[in-house]
Amino acid sequence: QVQLVESGGGSVQAGGSLRLSCAASGLTSSSHCMGWFRQAPGKEREGVSTISSYGVTRYADSVAGRFTISRDNAKNTLYLQMNSLKPEDTAIYYCAARPSLNLRCDLNEGFYNYWGQGTQVTVSS
Repeated sequence: QVQLVESGGGSVQAGGSLRLSCAASGLTSSSHCMGWFRQAPGKEREGVSTISSYGVTRYADSVAGRFTISRDNAKNTLYLQMNSLKPEDTAIYYCAARPSLNLRCDLNEGFYNYWGQGTQVTVSS
């Protein structure tokens, strides 16, 4: 049974940093597309960043240059380093995965099979 468990969320002031982690079990993360998505109050869930089995990354324009996605295949763990946080980054952040050997992974949530329960990130001004 696949399980994705996020951690690392919290409250921070604008300009601060947080690092999210997603511990995966029941799958081999190295053969999966993995990604981070977020959903702000009253808004649809949106893609933030993805990373392929080959380490190719994609970012939403709104976070490019501030967020960095990475994975540790030995630990089956996905990370999202978030710097220069803004109030508009406030959302529930979800980890997602899908078996895939695509060179680049989709930022569309419909592509992903497995989802974590989410972790809250709150950025105050």
